Amino acid sequence: MKEELSTSLNILLEKLEEWGTTLMENLPNMILAIVVLFGAYFIARYTSKGVKKLVQKRVPQKSITNLISNITTVVVVLVGLFLALSILDLNDALMSLLTGAGVAGLVVGLALQGTLSNTISGVVLSFRKNIRIGDWIETNGYAGEVIKINLNNFIIKEADNNKVIIPNKTILENPLKNFTLTNKMRVVLECGVGYESDLDHVEELTKSTVKKAIEQVASEDDVEFYFQEFGASSINFITRFYITSESAIEKLRAKNTVIKALKKAFDKEDINIPFPIRTLEFNTGLDLKPGKVAEAFSTN
Repeated sequence: MKEELSTSLNILLEKLEEWGTTLMENLPNMILAIVVLFGAYFIARYTSKGVKKLVQKRVPQKSITNLISNITTVVVVLVGLFLALSILDLNDALMSLLTGAGVAGLVVGLALQGTLSNTISGVVLSFRKNIRIGDWIETNGYAGEVIKINLNNFIIKEADNNKVIIPNKTILENPLKNFTLTNKMRVVLECGVGYESDLDHVEELTKSTVKKAIEQVASEDDVEFYFQEFGASSINFITRFYITSESAIEKLRAKNTVIKALKKAFDKEDINIPFPIRTLEFNTGLDLKPGKVAEAFSTN
């Protein structure tokens, strides 16, 4: 029994001595690995702040800047971790870690495919120069002012003050019209006048009225006027002109102003703006004299 205890104690002492020797041999590498990890941590902090300031100059969304800043921090720390493991000569552990990270990344990517797609789309949208917060856009059947670009969705405010939340992926996959990219918008107005009207006078009056109503129209030559067709009750025409604006609401206001001005001008010149009239004729063969109608009702 004593011999067995002595043998076990010797084995334990040999193992401790072996571990102590290994520890002393690897102590410099361990210290260097710890220094690398701390260095990576501090470098990640300062790099993250620098990247955040740099991104903020191009991207106004805080969510996007925070995401990119956090990704930078994770990347720097991971690089420091891999260097530390290499210094400790733990290549097997490093390969296992990389393999596990790859498998976990694949599983998470498949599970959150839609969410990741919207997140990546949000990052892409934030760096696109042709879409900015405050722009007036039209996409996916909605039109309004861009008020926020988040990681997962795109928020616009319509003219009636309703907010529309659209997934970022949908914005990238569908056509988008940005009215703010150009400072000129064309206003088109349709109308009709009676067949008895002097068409030359109508054209001249319409152009002069548009010029007076819209200050941005420099001359009558900037107003386009075209008769289109002989309608059922009127001769129809369109008039077109440009205004300097970056918002679709200004287009509606200009159209509203011209409609009111044209109505006043046409009324003043006795130019008729006809509307359809329907006459209903009932041919029943009855004598509709007052006495006969009363007699018919009393009989029934």
